[in-house]
Amino acid sequence: MTQRSWTIEPSYVDAFGHHREVAAEDVARIAGFLGGSGEGRGDGEPAASRARAFQPDFAVAGRRLWLPAVQLYAVRSRRNWGHGDFSDLRHLVELAAGLGAAGIGVNPLHVLPPGQTSPYSPSSRLFLNPLYIDLGAVPEFREIARFHADVEALRATELVDYPRVAALKDAALRLAFDVFCSENNAARRLAFDLFRKERGDALERFAAFETLRERHGAPWTQWAEEFHRPEPSMLAELRASSHDMEFHEFVQWIADDQLRACRDRARDLKLPVGLYLDLAVGVGPDGADSWAGQGALAPQLVIGAPPDAWNPAGQNWGIASFHPQNLIETDFAFFRETLRAVMRYAGAVRIDHALGLNRVFLIPTGLDATHGTYVTLPFHAMLTVVAEESMALRCLVIGEDLGTVPAGVSETLRERGVWSYRVGLFERTYDGAFRDPADYPADAIVTFTTHDLPTFTGWLKGRDLEVKRGLGIDAGEAAHDRGRILDALRETLRTHGIPLGLEVSFADVTQFLARTPCRLLAVPLEDALGVADQINVPGTVTEYPNWMRRLPVDLEDLWEHENIQRLAAVLQAEGRAIDS
Repeated sequence: MTQRSWTIEPSYVDAFGHHREVAAEDVARIAGFLGGSGEGRGDGEPAASRARAFQPDFAVAGRRLWLPAVQLYAVRSRRNWGHGDFSDLRHLVELAAGLGAAGIGVNPLHVLPPGQTSPYSPSSRLFLNPLYIDLGAVPEFREIARFHADVEALRATELVDYPRVAALKDAALRLAFDVFCSENNAARRLAFDLFRKERGDALERFAAFETLRERHGAPWTQWAEEFHRPEPSMLAELRASSHDMEFHEFVQWIADDQLRACRDRARDLKLPVGLYLDLAVGVGPDGADSWAGQGALAPQLVIGAPPDAWNPAGQNWGIASFHPQNLIETDFAFFRETLRAVMRYAGAVRIDHALGLNRVFLIPTGLDATHGTYVTLPFHAMLTVVAEESMALRCLVIGEDLGTVPAGVSETLRERGVWSYRVGLFERTYDGAFRDPADYPADAIVTFTTHDLPTFTGWLKGRDLEVKRGLGIDAGEAAHDRGRILDALRETLRTHGIPLGLEVSFADVTQFLARTPCRLLAVPLEDALGVADQINVPGTVTEYPNWMRRLPVDLEDLWEHENIQRLAAVLQAEGRAIDS
């Protein structure tokens, strides 16, 4: 019988190469929460079962393509409700096709807890955020005039007003649900019932959680004892008591239908990737997945990261991870379900912090990162699950492999068909020079920066350093250091024959990255449009408007925007357009 074990590491090497001993009481505390010593060693997954993840046709043919990437909530359009939605995404799919791109990259679309703005701190990774629903595309919604003034006000805001958007969309969806129930349209009812059957127990448990959350208004650990677990008898009584559970199932049906339409539009346009979606690394300990999947997760421990150059104090992400022993005992059932929930819509999926397939940095709830350590997971067995689900749904898998990478992990990911995630800002040699394009891997997606780093314009102007100093955060870099890095970038671009103006432009950097062998190049719209402010500043919560900034240009005007057209021309010239 195959042994699939997990290990608590009593010491580790941090991103600076320093050996760190973990206090014995912290190791004991983590072991207690996981229900064992964690002393087993190795992952005995047989080599014969080490399947590879799906590889798309364009990669097999050796083609190199590109796609725009967007924070969907940030999309500003003349018809949405102050928060990007699935109709905006469909429009972006069509825009991508027109620009010669392979698809469109999007932030995680998971359900968020009330008041949460980060798409990486979801309540559930199994279901979709209702704020992305376009009410105008819901057949049962017929009272737009009642909401006109509020919608106009939300469209005019500089930042996404999550509470107002949520309240308005909830009210509108309840009106639509009332119409759905009263009209009893046979075709619509059949489609709804088929969706409920398809999503099964997971949907019922999620709908129950949402119903109880609204009634109790507190973390589920504070609910009455009878509601602490999703027992079948309790679920039946809850459903019989009102239509609330059916309402939440209706909302998920609408969201699913609209996102499927985006997926299908990409297929109609024959985009090689279509939707490139993101899978968050964990879920909130007080959220729907933690309640519905008790035992599958370890809510007393949260995921984080040890100190590194960008975050010298380490990080506490406040999200729960899979319980390693439960993964093994259930043949990775909840992990499989989580993968399917995202892959069902996608041509490619990015697994956030993919190193978490090998090990996760766990911190006891309520403590800081100095009390955490790594827990090693059954790596090869998890990769087999990823490969099986990827092949079944014909979905490319990209693993975000940034941070402290144990020896051999990147190589194993590549062997198993999981592509690398390369950030140009980090791709520098020991002497500070930017890495030559030829040194990048082929099976990878490359981008210059990420949502947790400064935008290109912000980095160029040192805006991120100003913001961090103003917030009292260690920037991990001084202004003169930034100047040296910029000089190194200019020298690299000149060496590769890219003519420069008075200052480096994002088009220059895009042209440079387009010359790498990487099969995919992601172009964030924030960078394309010259946005200076960072999307998210790690280590802040209320001190900075994380995940709230809206794009400066309406979606309807993107096609004609000078920067977008220039970037498309550069990528066409470098042979990355789908019609090249």
